[in-house]
Amino acid sequence: MEKAFNEKQEQVNQIPASEFEPLEKNTKVEREAIAAPSLNFLQDSWRRLKKNKAAIFSMVLLAIVVVISIVTMFVTPHDPTEQNVSYINLPPKIPGVDVNGWNGTAVVGGERIDKYAAANVPDDVYYILGTDGLGRDLLSRLFMGTRISLIIALIAALFDIFLGVTYGLISGLLGGRVDTVMQRILEVLSGVPNLVVMILMLVVFEPGIFSIIAAMAVTNWISMARIVRAQTLKLKDQEYVLAATTLGESKTKIAFKHILPNISGVIIVQMMFSIPSAIFFEAFLSFIGLGIKPPSASLGMLLSDGYKTFRFLPYQMWAPAVVLSVVMIGFNLLADGLRDAFDPQMKE
Repeated sequence: MEKAFNEKQEQVNQIPASEFEPLEKNTKVEREAIAAPSLNFLQDSWRRLKKNKAAIFSMVLLAIVVVISIVTMFVTPHDPTEQNVSYINLPPKIPGVDVNGWNGTAVVGGERIDKYAAANVPDDVYYILGTDGLGRDLLSRLFMGTRISLIIALIAALFDIFLGVTYGLISGLLGGRVDTVMQRILEVLSGVPNLVVMILMLVVFEPGIFSIIAAMAVTNWISMARIVRAQTLKLKDQEYVLAATTLGESKTKIAFKHILPNISGVIIVQMMFSIPSAIFFEAFLSFIGLGIKPPSASLGMLLSDGYKTFRFLPYQMWAPAVVLSVVMIGFNLLADGLRDAFDPQMKE
């Protein structure tokens, strides 16, 4: 053992001194320098969100859907409400595509025929997603339905912000008897099913966007109010809030200057989760005939019309079903990504 150590030591001694370079000592400034850039809360959240590929993909996809919905308010292939009984139930047709199911042909009586030629449709007229039972262009109606569903979802999100956040802040910040009374009111409202509220709204209003919004205004913001109240109760005893109270700041200023910015992440995440819930709620109501009133269209109404002939004309239901699924999955994935991005304790 000692012999091997001596041989190793001789090998080390054979290395010339020129091969060694002294390390430079870092100065105090270099040792205390911050290696990473300084980021605020939003910048750090965006950095976390960019690492979530599913959330970024969902964000881009939803942005495309929103842009298309806005553009098609002014430009559509056909009038979404125009009826033409001569062109009822035409199959999809894409110019230049000769694939069964997309070339305007359909099987009738065991034989494949050109439905466009049978209906005397001009050569320059085609319907990419076909037509419905009243001869209306399904693609144009899909654009309209997506737009109306997104509008209802946006209004639901606004209700969450204005009603839910305000109610939760007041309840949590004031506390005491005020908080007790306000929470009992929430318990009463949450005990009433949404469908019952919707039916009661139909007694007063006609079916349509206004009745759906009125039903959402009654109950859909309750979950947001409870979450905001819980966060407010958690933060109002923090040192910076107590210091602001000691300095004489009003409760309104404390709520909007100190508490609201610190719970903004929770509010945004909850709002993103409420949007697909509102879309599904509208689709469900339209599907059972309590939603949008014809000739307007929504995704739920298109599904309701399409399922009636699904066994014979499946294309009338597939398109709105796919769009509804994509929009809801996109919002849920984006909400999951935002939840992780706004939580600084999440492991990257």
